[in-house]
Amino acid sequence: MRLVGQRLLYAVSIFASLGVFLFGYDQGVMSGIITGPYFKKYFNDPTAGEIGMMVAVLEIGAFFTSIAAGRVGDMIGRKGTLFIGAVVFTVGGAIQTFTGGFWSMVVGRIISGCGVGLLSTIVPIYQSEISPPNHRGALACMEFTGNIIGYSASVWTDYFCAFIESDLSWRIPLFIQCVIGAILAGGSLLMPESPRWLIDTDKDAEGMRVLADLHGGDLDNEVAIAEFDEIKDKVQEERNSGEARSYAVMWKRYKRRVLLAMSSQAFAQLNGINVISYYAPRVFEEAGWRGRDAILMAGINSIIYVLSTLPPWYLVDRWGRRPILLSGAVIMSTALVATGYWLYIDVPQTAKAVVVCVIIFNAAFGYSWGPLPWLYPPEIMPLTIRAKGVSLSTATNWAFNFWVGLTTPVFQELIEWRLYPMHGFFCACSFVLVYFLYPETKGVPLEEMDAVFGEDERQDRMDNESLASERRSLVPHANRGWFGRFFKRESSGPAYQPVADNDE
Repeated sequence: MRLVGQRLLYAVSIFASLGVFLFGYDQGVMSGIITGPYFKKYFNDPTAGEIGMMVAVLEIGAFFTSIAAGRVGDMIGRKGTLFIGAVVFTVGGAIQTFTGGFWSMVVGRIISGCGVGLLSTIVPIYQSEISPPNHRGALACMEFTGNIIGYSASVWTDYFCAFIESDLSWRIPLFIQCVIGAILAGGSLLMPESPRWLIDTDKDAEGMRVLADLHGGDLDNEVAIAEFDEIKDKVQEERNSGEARSYAVMWKRYKRRVLLAMSSQAFAQLNGINVISYYAPRVFEEAGWRGRDAILMAGINSIIYVLSTLPPWYLVDRWGRRPILLSGAVIMSTALVATGYWLYIDVPQTAKAVVVCVIIFNAAFGYSWGPLPWLYPPEIMPLTIRAKGVSLSTATNWAFNFWVGLTTPVFQELIEWRLYPMHGFFCACSFVLVYFLYPETKGVPLEEMDAVFGEDERQDRMDNESLASERRSLVPHANRGWFGRFFKRESSGPAYQPVADNDE
């Protein structure tokens, strides 16, 4: 039976979430196995730098393919990019699973990263382009929940496999990501293409069919027809502008949007989440937990982390984006400073106190800076440069992700407890940034986002200035002075009429 309406929308959203489940799983799977005795023995007791490299090198592949994903997504569509990303990730996971040593593990992580870069760029775009405005935020937050379920699943897989007395204790968790990748690759072939991409590439009939299916399956549905007309008009308007769909034009015309999108992803990492996601067992070992107990604490933390991603499903389209980001930044900053304080005083209560602080931090991140930086960039970007703009913001995520993942083990040894207040400071910076610069986008259709950024008014002002300039060029030379700035001679008579001063 063909799915239509809400069932199709939620089925597509859930399945697309497998993509973010996949890189959530991959982010968490290394956190548990790097503390295992068989892993350490197999890799000859790797140094902090080597551990950081094995964990963070995934972001190198993700960085480069997330940049390329913008062009790939425009060329072959959102659905095709999703399929390629899943296949590449599966190949990288297989290399990690059957690794013969340090360097083959690094190569496998890089290849998996290439798949992650494609998936992490294209899934949010795909989700935003099939979602109605009044549910777009909730569906994107559900997608992030899939990411954290993936993270939690990896931590608990690590915990149960830690009881295996062989190298299978770390090879099995790595192999499971191959299975998930294969399921996503196969299932992506059954998903509908983005209607906005279809219309943008002149596949109007196919685009209308997808829109009709999303609104119940009737091609005569008035809402579907109205949405099709709105998308088509916007596509035609942007084509008539004559601007190329290049990165140069994107930076020139939409620089503010691009910088805001990039900043949201940068602070999602600088705010400290991957200190916990990648190294939670090591953090808990610092606080006094040992071995499997440290992984168990990470597992308990991951369950609360998953639960914290549920409130935004309801709140993001009611409260809006700004209140959630602002409140999350305050709680996260407080929790990280408290974590550093308890590690600094190092008293018998430190072990339990650190667990509580980390859980509070993770919960605040899961409800705020976790989902929203994946929602915000694709919804503020116009269709013509959406894939390119989101690819840059996602590349920013992976660049800062790499820096945090690589340096955290080193910082844990060099600056110890000071690492956590440092990220708390970044949380405070993110609060200031959102408060002064981020506009609210709750409930705004994608095709009307220009008005949110004042670009409709700016375009009208530029048009008026151009018209005024043409009028002034018709004024006789003797009248082109201070007086000529305010008046022009009308062809219909000798009188002078006021002209708005648009030069100021």
